[in-house]
Amino acid sequence: MDTPTELKYTQSHEWARQESDGTVTVGITHHAQDLLGDLVFVENPVMGRKLAAGEACAVVESVKTAADVHAPMSGEVIAVNHELENTPEKINQDAYGAWMFKIKPAKPEDYKTLLNADQYQKLAESGNA
Repeated sequence: MDTPTELKYTQSHEWARQESDGTVTVGITHHAQDLLGDLVFVENPVMGRKLAAGEACAVVESVKTAADVHAPMSGEVIAVNHELENTPEKINQDAYGAWMFKIKPAKPEDYKTLLNADQYQKLAESGNA
């Protein structure tokens, strides 16, 4: 399974990347999109929305099911990837390239508490994810 080591992860299968300006880019993992199957719809959070860590804030729908996407950390939504509204399959094609939204963290230090690639890999392989 592809689990980039430069990213952080959540137990609910989101990836997070801290940018040089301190913002955090968020998407769903390859494992998540693989479990969901072919994505047909993405609903991102609205710009300016204040999120709590772990809060369901977006939705991805596949031909099989729908799943909530959770905020990896508290903060404000500062950007959304509108391209996914018309081409949700981009997540299936490249889960780590097709980001969903960006947040300005309320507590930037919380990024360090997210799972690293090895921890996430073990979680995904355990079947408890």
